[in-house]
Amino acid sequence: MIARPLQSGCPGPGQPARRSLGGGGAVTAAARRLGPCIALLLTACDSNDKEASAPAPTTPEPATSSTPWPVTRGGASLSGRVPSPVPREPGIAWTFSLGSPGTAEAAAAEGTLVVGDVMGFLYAIDLETRKLRWKYETADSIEAAPAIHNGRVFAGSGDGSFHALDLATGAEIWSISGDDKFSSAPNLMPGPDGALRLVVNGYDGTTRCLDPAEGTVLWTYETNDYINGTPALVDGKLAFGGCDTVLHVIDAASGEALNTIPTESQITDSIATDGTTLFAANYANQVVAAEVDGEDATWIYQGDDFPFFTAPAVDGRNVYIGCRDKALHAIRREDGTKAWTFPTGGRIESSPIAFDDAVVFGSSDGRLYAADPATGEEIWRLDLGEKLTASPIFAFGQILITGGDGTVFAIE
Repeated sequence: MIARPLQSGCPGPGQPARRSLGGGGAVTAAARRLGPCIALLLTACDSNDKEASAPAPTTPEPATSSTPWPVTRGGASLSGRVPSPVPREPGIAWTFSLGSPGTAEAAAAEGTLVVGDVMGFLYAIDLETRKLRWKYETADSIEAAPAIHNGRVFAGSGDGSFHALDLATGAEIWSISGDDKFSSAPNLMPGPDGALRLVVNGYDGTTRCLDPAEGTVLWTYETNDYINGTPALVDGKLAFGGCDTVLHVIDAASGEALNTIPTESQITDSIATDGTTLFAANYANQVVAAEVDGEDATWIYQGDDFPFFTAPAVDGRNVYIGCRDKALHAIRREDGTKAWTFPTGGRIESSPIAFDDAVVFGSSDGRLYAADPATGEEIWRLDLGEKLTASPIFAFGQILITGGDGTVFAIE
């Protein structure tokens, strides 16, 4: 088994797209047959009062030592929010060594941490014993987080396959194939009558809605170019950006196109959402905010000479995003102006997570940082000694992140 080099993001500006763009929009997808699914309970969110003219941010339920991280960015809205105080005196509780470097975000639920590596292996680590439960091999790199639900793991590979595995044993339950790699994480959402659906974007430009029980494709939605980010669930719709430069909004039940919002360049990663607002970064070194039903961006934050190559995190105050200028940028969510920047010694390609009182993120300089969300002042740093491009998660009271030498760090 030979792993290809990781291909990050979209083709660079001036490089050919996967398909010729026709009209700058999406091809409306016909809904496939709908089938029965498994029930999914999602945590409800309440809205805060509006701040100025900004849409009201949501308030998640507080995280506790029993709170899991079953899908990428902590929940179906992809906000990257952790409704909990950050650990103030962090230390390494335990480590686990993978077989090769890890760049993917992990998932943690049902007593298990699941994470992939660049050689195409998916690892399940028992969180009680901290020992390997099983290892599953694919034919290429695992570039994104898996999802965990109801005794199953759902994960894609750079070999163009997407799998459902038994969480206890690692045995394959079903798999499907795309026309290119699966470089974005799957998401879980309720369908009609609360039935569970699995939704995943492929680098072949296709969004697939799957029955998680059998892997049956319920509907597809096609774009004009590559997709790197996960679909976010917002206001009963799915939203994501792609290399075709637009934010797509589609009906979560049928996959029908509802809206496309143009941006100035290719969208390189998952978006974040809060309330009805979408936040995305593109190759024009911009962070863009837009309303899910809007026609254009509500504001644009213009960076300098380096692109933003992480997913944003968002709270009631700011949008936080890492940049290849070696700094974390905090942007006021109400108007898109700069709140502060936090410099590090390396590129930031590790997507931040926003605690109640801190923003936590990794840097290619090998350190995990916590910054004050109001001022940008450093709260703490932890030198892990490995390049950090994977995104941290917070599950069961611990921050978990994989390093570039393949070490999984559990920090509490």
